[in-house]
Amino acid sequence: MQCSWKAVILLALASIAIQYTAIRTFTSKPFQLCPVPVPQNCSLGTQDTDASFERGCDEYAYFTFNASRKTHILVLATTRSGSSFVGQLLNQHSDIFYLFEPLYHVQTALIPRLSHSRNAADRRVMLGASRDLLRSLYGCDLHFLESYIKPPPTDHTTDKLFRRGASRALCSQPVCDAFGPREANVEEGDCVKKCATLNMTLAAESCRDMRHIAIKIVRVPEIGDLRALVEDPRLNLKVIQLVRDPRGILASRIETFRDSYRLWRIWRATGRKPYNLDLTQLTVVCEDFLSSVSTGLSHPYWLKGKYMLVRYEDLARNPLQKTKDIYDYLGLSMDKNVVDWIQANTRGSNELSAKHKYGTVRDSAANAESWRLKLSFDMVDYTQTVCQRVLHTLGYKSVKSAEELKNISLSLVADKVFVPFL
Repeated sequence: MQCSWKAVILLALASIAIQYTAIRTFTSKPFQLCPVPVPQNCSLGTQDTDASFERGCDEYAYFTFNASRKTHILVLATTRSGSSFVGQLLNQHSDIFYLFEPLYHVQTALIPRLSHSRNAADRRVMLGASRDLLRSLYGCDLHFLESYIKPPPTDHTTDKLFRRGASRALCSQPVCDAFGPREANVEEGDCVKKCATLNMTLAAESCRDMRHIAIKIVRVPEIGDLRALVEDPRLNLKVIQLVRDPRGILASRIETFRDSYRLWRIWRATGRKPYNLDLTQLTVVCEDFLSSVSTGLSHPYWLKGKYMLVRYEDLARNPLQKTKDIYDYLGLSMDKNVVDWIQANTRGSNELSAKHKYGTVRDSAANAESWRLKLSFDMVDYTQTVCQRVLHTLGYKSVKSAEELKNISLSLVADKVFVPFL
């Protein structure tokens, strides 16, 4: 019997859905949205039934929020936009438990090799699993994450957590005894080598002991996809959407993801655009940026006081002041650890940053527009045409000539100021 290609695709998607459903069924607790009497978040006077999904708890008179509850922070970004840098600005704070891209495990478990898939079914599966996992992680239920780690952890211990060393909390006591309390800036590689396997139970305890939780993600396309989390009354969620000039993102990805961006490098080297160039590697970034930013800047009621738009270039130019703005938005004080880290990690050389693609030590101001020396004018001009609307919305100026492209002294970032609405 012969099967059509459509039938094969449907069977594959059904298998993915069954796998995700099984993970949710056997690893999670029954889920309710609102009202839920969580001591850390809010107290409950009387009970009600449904309809709370569409309304936040602030619309219910019987909810009184505890001013001392945890702040849940989400950095929403795309790959090669400076999100590792922003994540570390939060990670250095002594009261923040930070996780680096836990959704990596969701993607590799459910839809491997489809990181840029635009298929609606793939997207629904990924987003549903991602929201569930984020909700659990903000509740410090790290055991739920184990369902996606391959191979599965043994006795709640694993050495396969993606970028475990990027989290100070996972490289210090009580999770790891290899470093003393005064060793503030532990290198990621040293953490992985010396801390051995990660005990997820101890990690969950560390999470519960921290006053705030921050998570950095690059696998959710738009802020609208997170509405259910933003409106969840049990979370005090604040979103920082990080954006970067698409021309800078493209240049960085060409250098970092050399295999998947091979045709772009051929274009740069030969001056001729390959006929089979994967244009979605650029267009998807601009479409998602435009959709997400348009939602955020339209000031919907469900994002009131919960959304801040940050341009990477502004942060790179003035990291200390911009970081202070971020902490002011979060309602947190910027402690000495953060200031020290900024001073130590924004004055590095471009040569050093080229050797460590995922590192954060670099000359941040010079790095912000280094794409001007890495892309040909034809590639820049094409990017400006494809991404014209988002460039205008975010306040990035276009380059008119090859000479202007190389003029680093001429800033291409307009003085457009984005502030969180209160």
